[in-house]
Amino acid sequence: MTRQSAPGIPILLTRPKTEGQSFANALIRRFGPAVRPIVSPLLAPRNMTPDLPAGDYAAVVFTSAQAVEAVRPMVSRLPVLAWCVGSRTAEAARAAGFVAKSTNGDARALLAAIKNDPPDGSILYVRGVDTAFNLLEELVDFGLKSEQAVVYAQQPQAFSPEALELLKHPLKVIAPLFSSRTARLFREAFPQETRADLHIVAMSANVAEALIDLPHATVTIASRPDAPAMLDAVETLLVGIRLP
Repeated sequence: MTRQSAPGIPILLTRPKTEGQSFANALIRRFGPAVRPIVSPLLAPRNMTPDLPAGDYAAVVFTSAQAVEAVRPMVSRLPVLAWCVGSRTAEAARAAGFVAKSTNGDARALLAAIKNDPPDGSILYVRGVDTAFNLLEELVDFGLKSEQAVVYAQQPQAFSPEALELLKHPLKVIAPLFSSRTARLFREAFPQETRADLHIVAMSANVAEALIDLPHATVTIASRPDAPAMLDAVETLLVGIRLP
């Protein structure tokens, strides 16, 4: 791998703080001083305290670790079995006391897994305000009795001063983007006066499409919609970047 002398290639991380720091740690473990992660969340979670739909549920479905954290005060009122969209969400669910089943993909992969092994009873889908895929509708259309609880919101945030200062300079900057919503916020917040040589790593083609009119040098799309594939895509990009 081509490596840059200290302090490494800046990696601008715009996920919510917890997820962004987790990915920053993964980058450092894998690439060491070749990278310099900068965490500047464009979304911040706000937990809500809704009334859960009444019912005797056989399983709960989580599509984010934040949803798990939001229902921690209500765990005693929820079923033990939890279907989770990925390993990190499953880890959070187990830590909260659930028996977690995980798919290493996106919401569509989670839907397919539930269809292949449906619970014996109804499902409670616990989610945030904004979702890119209507999982509840798909579950109901398949014939599974399902309800939902909206338990958190992600509030838009501005770029941090460190991120804005970074983008002022003619440096190579890698920006991994994990969702279409974050990509749209990234595009809206991107300063017009930037001089950065921007290289995008997108979790999917849909994420990349949300950035179509943003000035950038390259776009690399992950082979799968998960964090390990995003790390692989960052490595591919690091290899391809020719440093001065």
